[in-house]
Amino acid sequence: MVPTLAPAAVPDIERATLRRVAWRILPFLMLAYFVAFVDRVNAGFAALQMNHDIGLSAAQFGLGGGLFYISYVLCEVPSNLAMERFGARIWIARIMITWGLVSAAMAIVVGPSSFYAVRLLLGASEAGFFPGVILYLTYWFPRAYRGRIVAVFMVAIPISSFLGSPISASILGIDGMLSLRGWQWLFILEAVPAVLLGFFALVFLPDGPGHARWLTPQQSAWLQDRLASERASVVPGKAAPARHLSVWQVMRNRYVLAASLIYAGASGASQCLSLWQPQIIKSFGLSNLETGLLNAIPFGIASVLMVLWGRSSDRSCERVWHTALPLGLLALSLAASTATTQLVPTILILCLAVTATYTVKGPFWALSTEWLSAGAAAAGIAQINAIGNIGGFIGTYLLGLIKDATGSYPLGLLPLAVLSGTGCLLALLLGRRRAKAIEPAQA
Repeated sequence: MVPTLAPAAVPDIERATLRRVAWRILPFLMLAYFVAFVDRVNAGFAALQMNHDIGLSAAQFGLGGGLFYISYVLCEVPSNLAMERFGARIWIARIMITWGLVSAAMAIVVGPSSFYAVRLLLGASEAGFFPGVILYLTYWFPRAYRGRIVAVFMVAIPISSFLGSPISASILGIDGMLSLRGWQWLFILEAVPAVLLGFFALVFLPDGPGHARWLTPQQSAWLQDRLASERASVVPGKAAPARHLSVWQVMRNRYVLAASLIYAGASGASQCLSLWQPQIIKSFGLSNLETGLLNAIPFGIASVLMVLWGRSSDRSCERVWHTALPLGLLALSLAASTATTQLVPTILILCLAVTATYTVKGPFWALSTEWLSAGAAAAGIAQINAIGNIGGFIGTYLLGLIKDATGSYPLGLLPLAVLSGTGCLLALLLGRRRAKAIEPAQA
């Protein structure tokens, strides 16, 4: 699913170069992220058997699910800085091979302590992949294309749940083969592709346009010149608010911190729903296969709409409202989940919530990379993603605690409704301030 990158009015070399880049690197990155997200959230389906086998309560499962984001957050910025030092090809391959091996180790957990330990290791192993790819895409695509490109790349997340849900449910059905439970086979079989893709990345991914042998010399020169001119240019009123800063200054920059909070609402909800949604649906008395099929529906809808929303953001050159509106919809839909105890309305609400969490991602990351200069991008992107993913820990852990205390999944979603609503208001506030700052510069 590679987008239409340029209208007919653009130069032929621009259209041809970016089309070739998109077809060459996006499918592989999408496949890699598909596998990464399957390995991150397959514990949600494994829990249908695993929680009983190893004695996990809802709160313990929520804590273990959330611990992933603690080590993930702590390792995000160092990992992105390491990618700049060692190169995208080597570092992305390292991440993929490591997380594949650790994900397979989930098959040997025997209780809460080992579950916590492996989830922490998995977070540390995968840390840096997503922000690394966002940074990597800035090496290849000019600003005007990033909304739709990021949306296309990130469509791998809902697709991973759309396709992975019935696959994971089916793997649970091979329970007992070679004396292993279905949930153990789930972790083992779904880890193999990550390791294989990691070795493939070593020979497939170039570090940047200057290393891409599949571009003609003219295309390589044009792309490098275009990106270099964007990095060097300062458009009146459009200068990145985070420019020429040290790593620590970037991490404390108000725009970076604000973007992190905005992202926490969407990221927290998407991570929480990916992990808990199978159990929410299963609570209506469905079989594992029925749960897998129904769980896929919201992600299938989100897969289509997030690409269309990212394309709309690029065509209109508008980021703020394209970020704020989905966050508002997310807050309202999560709050509305408390008003029903029926299956069909719950599925409809989950469709709205899941779609909102993913449609926000393309415009948000395009907006965030516009706020960051080239020198601040590596640390800034990693910091936004890291702090934003704390929402994943908060949402996942609190849902488990609230479920144990009240017996209600919808009540457990209310903290995420508040967080995403806050992100919506903050996006509009910052957008208004930036607009006021631009007006005098353009006058």
